[in-house]
Amino acid sequence: MSTVAPPPDAVPSWCAGPYADALRAGRGPLFLRRTDGWLLPLDVERWCAAPDPADLSALRRCAEPVLDIGCGPGRLVAALAALGRRALGIDVSEAAVLHTLALGGTALRRSVFETLPGEGRWGTALLMDGNIGIGGDPAALLARVAELLAPRGLLIAETAPVDIDERVRVHLDDGRGLADPGEAFPWARIGTPALIGHARAAGWQVADQWSADGRRFVALRRRDPHEEAEGRAARAVPDAQRARATADRPTAHSPAAHTPKAHSPAAHTPAVHTAAAHTPTPRHPRPAPSSRPDRDADRAADHARTANHSAEPANSAAVTSSQRVRNTSAGSAVDRS
Repeated sequence: MSTVAPPPDAVPSWCAGPYADALRAGRGPLFLRRTDGWLLPLDVERWCAAPDPADLSALRRCAEPVLDIGCGPGRLVAALAALGRRALGIDVSEAAVLHTLALGGTALRRSVFETLPGEGRWGTALLMDGNIGIGGDPAALLARVAELLAPRGLLIAETAPVDIDERVRVHLDDGRGLADPGEAFPWARIGTPALIGHARAAGWQVADQWSADGRRFVALRRRDPHEEAEGRAARAVPDAQRARATADRPTAHSPAAHTPKAHSPAAHTPAVHTAAAHTPTPRHPRPAPSSRPDRDADRAADHARTANHSAEPANSAAVTSSQRVRNTSAGSAVDRS
């Protein structure tokens, strides 16, 4: 069951009037007419023909099973079925559903905002031919499609060929003044840049975007909630580590910022050197200049020392002479005896 409420007047009466007539005839003209009279042409002839190269460029990107939202006359559903691929079309128009069944496709008369089979298990959802405008609220439509797709499912949307993001109220008009008698219903026209902006805001990932035959397409990938949870958990670990590191880092006002860092004693132990390496060479201090009386006393001491040195040789000579006299006397005495 959908948790996304459909926008007001999201399901107009497409069962009768110009739209049903155009599908039965297989051709237009058919327009969406704004309340100000501006007309947006609808390419009924292409819708009722076989898929063209631009259509096939989208179908090649589809993963099964495929849900074609607003399938119209069913050319895409029928083409997928012909290839043996599982696909279902939904449309609010009975004429569109009958046309799809006639081509060999499978379709239900259902709004995208109603309960649908296989919710949360579709591999690809298609919003072709401007159907991104269904309901007039692209954000609500993207949210609803996210409910329908499986995790990592793909949405392929055809966007307006111009850069636009417009919300309008429109009537169906056959160009001859025979407008749908029903009330105007909400519609949106949205270009590629605007759709990507809405999608990213809603958590979609852009898988691809391309152009073919003048038409523009965007492929959006639904994020897997489990992968998102795992990603958040993985990111939380470094975040927590950074938080702890930031908490541990001292600030200018924290006590740790002014606390000296603790180092090993060896880091601040003075280096041991040998005494010889740093023992200063002893110097004899130069005597300070003395006064005049001190100089005179020094000279007198020097003269006395000089006199003593001079007397020592004389004394030595006298001693030697005396010794010789005694020796001679002693020798004579020996001889006489």
